[in-house]
Amino acid sequence: MASSSVRTALPGQLLLFGCGAATVAAWTGGFYACFVLVLLLGFWLASLALARAMPLHLPAERQVAAPDSETDRAVLRAVLDQAPTPLLSVERSGRVRALNRAARMLFDIEDVLIDVPEALRESAPRLRYAGRAYRIDRIEAHGAGAARTILALIDIESEERLAEARTTRELLDVLSHEVMNALTPIASLADSALATLDDTPPPVAHLRDMLGTLSRRADGLLHFTQAYRQLARLPEPVLAPTTLAVLFDDLRRMFAARWGGRVTFVADGPPDGMVFIDRDQISQALWALLQNGAEAAVAATDAPQVRLSARLDDRLSIWVADNGPGVPDEGRARIFRPFYTTKKEGSGIGLSLARQIARAHGGDLSLLPGRDTVFELALPSHGRNADGMHTAKPAADPIPGK
Repeated sequence: MASSSVRTALPGQLLLFGCGAATVAAWTGGFYACFVLVLLLGFWLASLALARAMPLHLPAERQVAAPDSETDRAVLRAVLDQAPTPLLSVERSGRVRALNRAARMLFDIEDVLIDVPEALRESAPRLRYAGRAYRIDRIEAHGAGAARTILALIDIESEERLAEARTTRELLDVLSHEVMNALTPIASLADSALATLDDTPPPVAHLRDMLGTLSRRADGLLHFTQAYRQLARLPEPVLAPTTLAVLFDDLRRMFAARWGGRVTFVADGPPDGMVFIDRDQISQALWALLQNGAEAAVAATDAPQVRLSARLDDRLSIWVADNGPGVPDEGRARIFRPFYTTKKEGSGIGLSLARQIARAHGGDLSLLPGRDTVFELALPSHGRNADGMHTAKPAADPIPGK
């Protein structure tokens, strides 16, 4: 009888011990093991419930005291307090509690957050608080008692600064190249004009031609600096719940007004559900892709077509494809570089700005490999349908005519 009871309780005790050991290992594994830590904490809580549900029945003389619940909680709090990542618990009621010392120090509280940042209540992928940037990792916990959501705030400030420094270096390289290209002929023409003034009589027609060229080069430099200002002053995205249907409808109307009757526009979907984005910025990024695709298709075929499609599951993927000539291999590596363009009247900032918008949302913009031109805008979805569940709908082949 006692042997049977021991065998019954043993799995729960082993699970408790294993989860505790794995939790400590995850914490000591480094900064990026914190998500694993949160996952294991859920198993820890479940194993505690399992261990209590299967008590160890031994004879009176061999009875061992069951683990005290207060002791269990004290051990768990001690483990949590050693984690460098702030951990929070969001209850069904909306109350947000700090789970460890890092969270209490960050928000300067003892237990419950009074002024809860909107990003924690919603499904925002990021939080900016106390001058630092955090990525929000979420896990649904269903243990004893009410269900709750565990939030891990991963400090990404250093990553963002490195990315900004890399972008700044790239922009400075481009700026020096473009400005020198513009200033060199301006300086040369100015010297030639000054020398021509010494001629007797001065050749007025020739001077007029040189001054006209000087004016055009100066205008080109002015337009370049204005484009740079637009790229450099992208505001922080203001994230809000947005339905994909509204976003697609806006783009459809804009495309019809600009390209109606000249380019066929095909929009697949969109998937049901809402996403947490800056609608104006994402619309701007997608419009740049649609414009780029329409211009390429018009120049290459008598039946130009642009397709917009999307899928929403663990992330939001939006594709913009055209049936133009495609992007040559030598251009693929530079296509997102600021001010790079193959168009005669192009500014070279549309695709660069679109990628910058995507990355500001925690996503990315890429040109998919292959002969066809297909751009993919990938964003953290955090999308929910009316039932609070993630939605998913397969997208059609994003390549027109396939």
